[in-house]
This record gives sequence, C-alpha cells and structure tokens, in this order.
Amino acid sequence: MRFNYFLSAGLLCLLASCAPQSTIYIVRHAERANDSDTTSLSAAGLQRAERLSQRLAGLPLDSIFVTPYTRTRQTAAPTARSKGLPLTQYAVKPVTEIAERVRRFRGKSALIVGHSNTVLEIARALGTSPSIREIRHTDYQYLLILRFRQPSSGQPRVTLREDTY
Repeated sequence: MRFNYFLSAGLLCLLASCAPQSTIYIVRHAERANDSDTTSLSAAGLQRAERLSQRLAGLPLDSIFVTPYTRTRQTAAPTARSKGLPLTQYAVKPVTEIAERVRRFRGKSALIVGHSNTVLEIARALGTSPSIREIRHTDYQYLLILRFRQPSSGQPRVTLREDTY
C-alpha cells in the first residue's frame, strides 16, 4: 500500500514536470535612426539586432512576431535568417491579440519584437508583473523571457525573467 502511494506520487511529479513548456522572448526594436514613425534602425540598432541573434543562437525558436514597422522587422531579421524562420506580422494594438496567440502555444518558443509602449503591456497581458515600470525612449536593451508550463488541467504557470542583451 505504501509503495503504491509513493509510486503514484512519483508519477504525478513526473507528469507535472513533463507538462509542455513554452518560452516567449519579448524585446523592443533596436535603436532607431530618427524619431520618424517609418524610420529604419541606426548603425547601433543594426549591431544590437545582431547581438539579439547571437543571444538567441543556441535556443530553440519556432516563431518570430513583428509589427508592421520597418524597425521591428530589421531587429528580428538576423534571428530569422539564422533560424530559417519567416517573420509573422501582428497588429501593434491591442496587445491582447498577440498575447492570446502565443498563450495557445504548447511546447513552442517565440520571439516578439515590439515597441517601448507595448513590450511591458504584452508581458502583463501574458500574466506576469514586470519590475521594470517603464521603457523609456532611450531604452533598447531589455529582454523579457516568459516561460509557460501548460498542465493538462488548470491554469498555466508563468514565470518571468528580466534580462538585457
């Protein structure tokens, strides 16, 4: 009887740890050339885009999401090339649309490239509470890493790691 209890408890622990895990990376586009809405990245921004690609090089990635703006596509381009992935466009607002889309991932990973006024909103819409209160006009370095463990029943467990690149 006691053996069956421990066997059952062990199986439950094993099943819980085997629940599919999704990882979502969220960044703001890299440095822009000027303040125009249609601007490209600056030379520093292009270098940062390469650093992002290098930072994600050894990690699995299934999808890359960008807004309609050139600077988000340019930020994601080196990563897309290295992973052999297309860029999938999403609407800037409402952020709940992209959040719902990636929330349905099961065991997959994605990069979302957003804007200073959407990165934290997306993270919050995905159930996290970033300690970063604001992404200022001059802040380009943040990398938010969200991990979702999808149990077969109940709410997904979400963890957030705030990093830079």
